[in-house]
Amino acid sequence: MSKGPFLPDEFTPTKFSTAVEKAEFGNLVLRFIESEWTQAIFTKDFYHRLSCCFGHIAHCDRATFYETWFASDCDRLRFLEHTLHWPCWGDPEFTLSDVERAIQQEIRKRNYLARYELRTAEAARSREMETLKRLEAKYRTVASDKADADSAPSISPLAAQEAARTKMPVQASLF
Repeated sequence: MSKGPFLPDEFTPTKFSTAVEKAEFGNLVLRFIESEWTQAIFTKDFYHRLSCCFGHIAHCDRATFYETWFASDCDRLRFLEHTLHWPCWGDPEFTLSDVERAIQQEIRKRNYLARYELRTAEAARSREMETLKRLEAKYRTVASDKADADSAPSISPLAAQEAARTKMPVQASLF
């Protein structure tokens, strides 16, 4: 019984991978995404297989690969975008291109990209709102605060007019 949407008869066996192994890998990728990218699923064997798909050949170890692609929702979004844009080159008799295409189709069908775009946007908004609150608390003053208004220095209208009449040197920006 299959543990996912992919069945072995959908894939072409290669010299190094059976159709069953290809189906299991495709199902494992989807299970990994559904598990919210659980590190326990990201085993050494899974890493080796995934690092050979979708153009992921530049990472030197499993920890670096995981940290690069799965540490945050923003990283996961980049992974999904990269995966969906990969052209899946090669003949299925010699590569995993048939599994890559099937994974892409299932990712689109399950709407993972939109989910992570929304999560990333919500996280950015939340960070920005926290920054806004912090800056407003620091720089905004309450108008009804009489004590602060009374103790603040003020410039009389006569002093302002005198300053305007006096030619004060103005430094312009050099850039």
